[in-house]
Amino acid sequence: MTGSARSYGRPRNHGCRISDSWTFDGLRTIVLENTLLRVVVLVDKGSDIVEFRYKPHDLDFLHLAPGGIRNPARDVVPAAGDSPYLDYFSGGWNEILPNGGPSVTYQGADLGQHGEISLLPWSYAILEDNPDQVAVRLWVRAIRTPFFVEKTLSMVPGTAALFIDERVLNEGGEPLDFMWGHHIAFGRPFLDEGVVIDAPARTIESQGEWPNYGPRRFKPASTGQWPNIASPAGPAEDAGIVPPFGAMPAQEMAYLSGLEDGWYAITNPTRRVGFGIRFDPSVFRYIWYWQQMGNVASGFPWWRRLHTQALEPWSSYPSDGLAEAIRNGTALRLGAEEELRTSLCAVAYEGNPGITGIDPDGTIARD
Repeated sequence: MTGSARSYGRPRNHGCRISDSWTFDGLRTIVLENTLLRVVVLVDKGSDIVEFRYKPHDLDFLHLAPGGIRNPARDVVPAAGDSPYLDYFSGGWNEILPNGGPSVTYQGADLGQHGEISLLPWSYAILEDNPDQVAVRLWVRAIRTPFFVEKTLSMVPGTAALFIDERVLNEGGEPLDFMWGHHIAFGRPFLDEGVVIDAPARTIESQGEWPNYGPRRFKPASTGQWPNIASPAGPAEDAGIVPPFGAMPAQEMAYLSGLEDGWYAITNPTRRVGFGIRFDPSVFRYIWYWQQMGNVASGFPWWRRLHTQALEPWSSYPSDGLAEAIRNGTALRLGAEEELRTSLCAVAYEGNPGITGIDPDGTIARD
């Protein structure tokens, strides 16, 4: 990363800070931080959050893909077809709208995998820059659909939390269907010793058979009472426990539903540190559970170089694209000039698993 630390407020080395004086591989980059947390946002690549670092442990929770971060505007892949999202997947936290899953044609618009805002450059404006609060507003207009997406990221002192206020606006003159998700992928070293997932879900459902997708940890197309679900061999598997790196090579896709509240927490009990997120369960009604364990996935796009656990708040399911979400009634829908607003809070914390709730201000509740 290159650049010089520049602030819109008075230069300082204390309290909350924000700087847009950075680029990464030509991508405009914003850094927000306080004494506990450092968050790095790639403005020119879908507003991806590529670092969520808890300073007391110098620990970034997020997955960093083996290919690193690449600039979609700089690296042109000929005949990329349906793979641009995968070509430029660098891990981290991606925002996805209006399609979740493989490419689909919606009312004449061809939408690629996880299209279409996750690879676009966003606009931004720094709203607050003082020791007591920093905030940046980011926004984007999709290209093939008339969606306008806007969000404000903010931090305050004394808490390892990032606050996000969002809205989606249909600027078209007719109703539109869409899927909306936050693809949050966790990686090493956070996952090295294994982690525990706490979530207020009632049900877990595994994806059906996918070609060349295995070995599976859960029996395909099975349903269980969270966190228990059948394994391919029959006995129940505890999906709330993610084994240490190398202990159980497997690929898995599943969906948590029946959320009694809107949050989840993922904790490393050896390091006694974790990440949690609070969200609105009336908007994000499912948690997608994507697991790639022990560098087992061969061939494109992973080449046996992927170990990650993603937990993704989503409006809809499964990850089969917008057409399936419309068919099964889980797609969201906005009328002409209608908007949807929501808020999230992501927080780093210390302690053991056994989280029972996360408040909108980032406060963690335990047994």
